[in-house]
Amino acid sequence: MGIDFHSKKNRVTYTTRTADYTWTEAIKDLVPIEKISKAVDIGCGGGIYSMALSDMGAATVTGVDFSEPILEGARENCKEYKNISFKHGSAFASGLESNSFDLLLERALIHHFKDLPACFNEANRILKEDGVYIVQDRTQADCLLEGTNSHIRGYFFELFPRLIETETKRRHDSQTVVSALKEAGFKDIQEITLWETRKVYETKGQLLQDLSERTGRSILHELDDNELKVLINHIDKSLKSETNIVEKDRWTIWRAVK
Repeated sequence: MGIDFHSKKNRVTYTTRTADYTWTEAIKDLVPIEKISKAVDIGCGGGIYSMALSDMGAATVTGVDFSEPILEGARENCKEYKNISFKHGSAFASGLESNSFDLLLERALIHHFKDLPACFNEANRILKEDGVYIVQDRTQADCLLEGTNSHIRGYFFELFPRLIETETKRRHDSQTVVSALKEAGFKDIQEITLWETRKVYETKGQLLQDLSERTGRSILHELDDNELKVLINHIDKSLKSETNIVEKDRWTIWRAVK
């Protein structure tokens, strides 16, 4: 099944959140954002993290995505930001000028493809000398933690074990990522684990509505409508809190320098 990124009905699925301070503080520890003149966000989705980079002090931000409908949503989402522009392109062929960016962010992107060398070589091409590359994604270990009041994602795999194979097959282990970064010419590679707050819901009903619409959750497109209803009912019964639900996801971030 899977999500169709090119469908207009998914145009705004990645525009409904803002980047949490847990993310911005982690990035500030890794990158001197206030010194960044030109940043690029490849796989920008709805522009959530493009806006965050701008808010943190990047002078200009270019968002790149391979989906025209999703770029339409990003442009609308970021219309108040005059220093953010968007471009149609991919992680393999961004169409951007060589040696031109101080910072490149690729968040929740690399699990969508197997050819890491092609992605990392393109990153190396467009970054300036000493430019910083931030890759954020989930490893298999990040994905399969149990479901809790904060780690909602864990319930998906507990209820539908077949999703475990789907998820683990598309995730890269850290050694593979680090090796590919080195082969592409990157240096000073760091790795950190981050529990990022995804969203704070005032009520459980808001969370369940988000789940029913599969908002920003590509893995839920692997379930049919009836299965999704079963999952929502399961989460409704499993969560003890009715209000102030703080949903968190665990990520791995790799920082590398050209």
